[in-house]
Parts: sequence; structure tokens; C-alpha cells
Amino acid sequence: MTSGQAEIWHNPRCSKSRNATTFLDEAGIDYTVRKYLDQPPTAAELREVLRRLGAEPWDITRTGEQIAADLGMTSWGRTAADRDRWIEALVEHPRLIQRPIVLTADGAAVVARDDATLRDLL
Repeated sequence: MTSGQAEIWHNPRCSKSRNATTFLDEAGIDYTVRKYLDQPPTAAELREVLRRLGAEPWDITRTGEQIAADLGMTSWGRTAADRDRWIEALVEHPRLIQRPIVLTADGAAVVARDDATLRDLL
């Protein structure tokens, strides 16, 4: 990771998210916390994060959540034509976004579900 400040989309109730902040702290990484459930991303922000991740919205959707089941997301299409529908759902229901997402100052991003992913980012 280059110098500069990173950002973590954090849910303090999530153990993987807490582990990621501990890892960043122990590595001496300067970062800001975005509690994305309190400050949900806009559609534009989410599109930018997806670009940085090299992912599609369905790749970062927690389809096992009750909200996803209520919306019927498992039956939604996964094509370019369906992308906006997924993004709108993630913006409206940020709990569906995989966490934590770490964004670096140099433009990289990962869904940091484990220490190995963060180690690779560094």
C-alpha cells in the first residue's frame, strides 16, 4: 500500500470487520472509518468502489440476508442490464454489502474478509 490514507467500510458489529481494523492498526496503516450502515454509499460511490474492486454488485451482495430473500435477489439477473437494479438495492439496503471493504489511497480495493487478503493488499 502506498502512503496516504485508506478507508474502511466498517460495521462494528461484524467480527470480520473488527478483525480488519485490528489488522490495519497493528500494521500501522493510517485509515478512516466509514460506518456504511450509518452513512450508506450513493449509487455513484458504489459504482466507483465496484470499479476499484473489479467486481459486479452481485459479487459483493450478502444474498443470505433476510432482506435479500424478501427482495427475491437470488432470482435476479446478473447481466449488465441488471446492474443498476442491484446497485439501487445495495444503496437502499446497505446491510446487503459485504464487509469490510478497504479502499487504499492508490486506488486499490478489497473485500477484506480475512487477514491474507489484507496482507496481499499491503
